[in-house]
Amino acid sequence: MTALGKLFRTTAFKLTLVYLTVFAFFAAFLLGYFAWNTRRLVTAQITQTVDAEITGLAEQYRQGGIRRLVIIVDVRARRPGSSLYLVTTFNGESLAGNVGSLPPGLLENAGWQETQYRRLDEADGPEHVALVRVFQLPGGFRLLVGRDLEERERIYQVIFAAGKWSVAFVVVFGIAGGFFVARRVLRRVDAMTHTARAIMGGDLSERLPVAGSGDEFDRLAVSLNVMLDRIEALMRGLKEVSDNIAHDLKTPLTRLRNRSEEALRTAKSQSDYRQALEATIEESEGLIRTFNALLMIARAESGQARENMSEFDGAEVARGVGELYEPLAEEKGVTLGVEAPMPVPVRGNRELVSQALANLVDNAIKYAATGAAKNDAAKGIVVTALNDGERALLGVADKGPGIPESMRERVIERFVRLEQSRTVPGSGLGLSLASAVATLHGGELTLQDNQPGLRALITLPRGGPQGAG
Repeated sequence: MTALGKLFRTTAFKLTLVYLTVFAFFAAFLLGYFAWNTRRLVTAQITQTVDAEITGLAEQYRQGGIRRLVIIVDVRARRPGSSLYLVTTFNGESLAGNVGSLPPGLLENAGWQETQYRRLDEADGPEHVALVRVFQLPGGFRLLVGRDLEERERIYQVIFAAGKWSVAFVVVFGIAGGFFVARRVLRRVDAMTHTARAIMGGDLSERLPVAGSGDEFDRLAVSLNVMLDRIEALMRGLKEVSDNIAHDLKTPLTRLRNRSEEALRTAKSQSDYRQALEATIEESEGLIRTFNALLMIARAESGQARENMSEFDGAEVARGVGELYEPLAEEKGVTLGVEAPMPVPVRGNRELVSQALANLVDNAIKYAATGAAKNDAAKGIVVTALNDGERALLGVADKGPGIPESMRERVIERFVRLEQSRTVPGSGLGLSLASAVATLHGGELTLQDNQPGLRALITLPRGGPQGAG
């Protein structure tokens, strides 16, 4: 398709033509109405003038008879730019006036008529058009008074010519404007198309151009660029997730196979087989936990869990998680306390909120226990549930090694672990799940410095009056 053909097919050019057609039609209509109204106004002025003159001349006739009327008409007919006058007898013989010739039978019909005529001093000249009124006087005499319509027609022609040229200019400049607008729009669309093709080709770093004018194309480009940023981040995260899955799942699967092969090769008794099976089951449970966490994150991010929203007490959830993890904390040599002095009403999915809080406690125990070998102060973990205005706060604070501020957004991503050697058990999904659950409920997960250690805080909108839990 040629460039001109593409231009003609653009929506901007078609809309310009539509608006141009509508505007030209209304412009022609308004000019026509103005010309018609002007013509009507001039005609009305003529009729008023002629009626006034006939009334006056008829009065002169009543007062002085035909002789006086003829003298007055003769005087008026000689003035420059005068009206048309004619006084005749009952058989049409001219007595006074400035009209030389009229169509036959005109004087026989009283009233208003538009007719052709010649002036008395232009007997051989061209015919003119006039609006006249024939009035019958007592005694059979006839009086004709009228005005030439040349001035009215000249005004009408001036308005018509002006309107014609105005519409022509509107059409010409409208089409030129349509070309300009369509080319500008087409240039922007072509730039977006080029960028889209580059992105489809695999270059996710490309972004739609923004002109800075703030128009609808800029707003669209900004919105799409934000979407592309999100897609690029998701793709990058997907690549990292794939790499981490390959690392985190391949290793335990390899251990499962090696242990099974070793048991087949070296086991001598039922006890040996039992030990191999128990190790296999333990490794399998770790894999199942990883897949369950991934499924739970996907469920939270897709919004499916919104169907099971209900009112519950966040303080009761905090106390339940504390009781659940207290034996594990004691086993690791870590103290675990709960601060939930009053009910904290929350509306949401209790199962997911409990799991998110449990993940935070599990992480705190894991890393607090690691830090406890070097510092006894790291043994304290506090689970809190508080009301803060229109928000409910569920938090876990520890005195462990903490997370550098520059890494706090990064660790929320799936399979991201600060402990790169991966000697500490875990899959790197705990914080990801907590963040997904908070987002599902219209809240957020924030990681703060506990000086020392880390304070993980889940902020949720408060529910209504406390439910049954």
